[in-house]
Amino acid sequence: MQSQRIVVLTAGLRQPSSSRLLADRLASATGAALKERGQTPEIEIVELREYARDLTNQLLTGFAAARLSQLIERVVAADALIAVSPIFSGSFSGLFKTFFDVLDPEVLVGKPVLIGATGGTARHSLALEYALRPLFSYLRTVVVPTAVYAASEDWGSAAQLSARVDRAAGELADLVRPRPTAPAAPAGEPDEIDDGLVPFERLLAQLGDQ
Repeated sequence: MQSQRIVVLTAGLRQPSSSRLLADRLASATGAALKERGQTPEIEIVELREYARDLTNQLLTGFAAARLSQLIERVVAADALIAVSPIFSGSFSGLFKTFFDVLDPEVLVGKPVLIGATGGTARHSLALEYALRPLFSYLRTVVVPTAVYAASEDWGSAAQLSARVDRAAGELADLVRPRPTAPAAPAGEPDEIDDGLVPFERLLAQLGDQ
């Protein structure tokens, strides 16, 4: 059975951070939802703060460090993303935006994404709709209908937050589909790729018949 690769990006600046806490909750719920659907989740959580210097250098020089390139490759290859940002001054953090600024705008087309955000007050919850969702719409991803915002007071009302987390995770799991596998070659026959080229051995045989 193929595993479904989910990359979770969190842009919290402190350790521990509420953004990481929310990312963990979303990752756990998504993993459970995928298992309920008979799939095998493979989940990686990435703290973008660990790549802050590499991201800055990428913007300044145009070249990505090796470990940043590897992260980008894993994000592009993932079956789905979970992206969580703290809300600063009414929008996503600069660190969060910088990561998506260094990506080619075509590499995430069609990828399922669950968005989340954290903040000190519920007044910033609409940032998910006027900041994060438009960003991922521009990148032509498929954003799940339910976005999850966690204000400081939400951590004390676990039931309400859990309900939103579970609903969003279920929506993401519904969008994640098993990757198609290439059909196996018939027994005793080597794999062949029809690229329009005539094998060299066949050319020699044709010359021998002349």
